[in-house]
Amino acid sequence: MKLEIMDAHIGEWLANDDPFETVGAVQGTIVRSKEGRTTTRFELDGQGYYVKHHKGVGWGEIVKNLVRLRLPVIGAANEWYAIDHLHRIGVDTLEGLAYGQRGWNPAHTESFVVTRELTRKVKLSEFCERWPTQAPSAKLRRAAIVATAELARAMHRSGMNHRDLYLCHFLIDAPNGAGGIQADNFRLCIVDLHRAQLRAAVPRRWLVKDLASIYFSAMDIGLTRRDIYRFLRAYTGEPLRHTLNEQASLWRQVRQRARQLYRRDHKRDAAEVFDG
Repeated sequence: MKLEIMDAHIGEWLANDDPFETVGAVQGTIVRSKEGRTTTRFELDGQGYYVKHHKGVGWGEIVKNLVRLRLPVIGAANEWYAIDHLHRIGVDTLEGLAYGQRGWNPAHTESFVVTRELTRKVKLSEFCERWPTQAPSAKLRRAAIVATAELARAMHRSGMNHRDLYLCHFLIDAPNGAGGIQADNFRLCIVDLHRAQLRAAVPRRWLVKDLASIYFSAMDIGLTRRDIYRFLRAYTGEPLRHTLNEQASLWRQVRQRARQLYRRDHKRDAAEVFDG
């Protein structure tokens, strides 16, 4: 058995019994249950926490993913190490408090990760979905686009890809509520890291997947060509002309993948302003 504890309060909670029995018996609100993984919100002494409990996916699920050329998620390790990695490179994310794993069979390994509840946050997707009818100031719009691009850039350049990099997994600091979000202190964090991957460098196919996921989930928020070019400049750190000339094939693939995702989910083509 492996157990890592980063918080004394959670350590006391887990020390009362077998930590896996404690996690399995936690009383709270189940917010997600899928593929052998249950996420539960619970409270200790008025503080909110989340525990993601993996009970094993079985060989059938592992084989199904491998046949589809997808890496199966078989435990909480991905998320635990992704959280630590992001903190080390200065990207805001969850606060990992405890991690446990037991068993050697990959189809039946049991594991968990406990994180502190994030409060006073607004999903970037919810913030942006109002843009077509309630446009933010040009300064705030610019801040949101640049912050999104810079977070993705920092993550990718560090060798990490997310695999579910949709706008709903970016959270904006909003201590005064959604109406109080300001351009001058616009800050994002990234969550939902259970499928994240870490390597020396991110392979192109995974860069395309992450970037296409961002573009796909932003296709209905009223993006302009200027918005897209601003994202490209912030993400690459290069002059726009250089990016469009030297990385044309990459961004063409991103656009094609995003269009496929949109067509799959909406059964129609997206209205676009970016022609790749």
